Amino acid sequence: MKRKGVANLPLHGGHPPQWLFSRMIKLAGGISEVILDEYGSDELLRRLSNPFWFQAFSCVLGFDWHSSGTTTTTCGALKIALKPEKHGFMVAGGKGKASRKTPDEIADSADLLSISTNKIDKMINSSKLSAKIDNSCIQDGYQLYQHNFFINEKGNWAVVQQGMNTFNKYARRYHWLGELVDDYLKEPHAAISCDLKEDESLNMASLESEKARDISVDLICDNPDHLKKYFKSKNGAQTLLTDFSSGNNLNMPSHHPVLDMDLSDREFDVLKSAWEIQPDNYQELILLQGMGPKKIRALALISDLVFGEPASWQDPVKYSFTHGGKDGFPYPVDRAVYDHSINTLKEALDSSKLDNKNKISAIKRLESFIKE
Repeated sequence: MKRKGVANLPLHGGHPPQWLFSRMIKLAGGISEVILDEYGSDELLRRLSNPFWFQAFSCVLGFDWHSSGTTTTTCGALKIALKPEKHGFMVAGGKGKASRKTPDEIADSADLLSISTNKIDKMINSSKLSAKIDNSCIQDGYQLYQHNFFINEKGNWAVVQQGMNTFNKYARRYHWLGELVDDYLKEPHAAISCDLKEDESLNMASLESEKARDISVDLICDNPDHLKKYFKSKNGAQTLLTDFSSGNNLNMPSHHPVLDMDLSDREFDVLKSAWEIQPDNYQELILLQGMGPKKIRALALISDLVFGEPASWQDPVKYSFTHGGKDGFPYPVDRAVYDHSINTLKEALDSSKLDNKNKISAIKRLESFIKE
């Protein structure tokens, strides 16, 4: 099943105190181990790709119940807690600079998880595509700053990434499940959760945008020199009526530039470079260097204005207390209760119907999270 989701969260500052984060690592590892033992690694990927389950999981761990930090801290705890050689499960990427290390870390999983080179290449491509689509093809006002890529020993994957809107002070979280995903540009969403819905957001990953995507590729492959007539001059100065006069004659242009569509000469050079490469499809086009939101938007607008094929402008968007939050809201974290929850997981495993060998192995692994 294809799955992608979005969650909108208010930006909160601060970091979890060390005493809390150390427990978050243990509890995140303990809960993950139960899921791995009971349901397998594919099920853990499915749950991480569900924005509602992820939000509840973050709240159980004890971070702010609805803030942007639930994403960065929960993913950070999972990256420390889950070890490839021990769990057959790996977390790559992270926040800021760490996100740019994702391709290299995915490549490392080839040896750590014994994954074929072919699957590694596909996962690296999936990592790049999921980031490009949520950052450039879906223009909802949120700039990505975190990207985590989850991998199991079968080479299956999930993505959790987050963007920031500096104007409304909210963050938006995007979830992907790689299971059976063979087309990244045809309604990949399965569950979307948010408090804010934008009035207008370009969505080139929508089924409604299919023809606009095809025209965008055709415009590039047909030498974009002829596209210059749709863009204003690079100086950006306001155009005056006298600019079109010569003596007593007034000659009005056939084109009036459209807001957010005009490109500078430097930006136009990116389109020329794309033409030289001749991309076969829209996926190849958006992955080309320099093909960012502005150029994607410009091609979409030309598709509508000139060829009558509009893209979708519908925002593709559709929480739980357990231990409290780091800032005392909705109530302070009770350390004794938190530790009791970890021990309860151990007892649950102990009383399960696992055979003795698997039961002892599971309990030993969980005890490693409980010990200081």
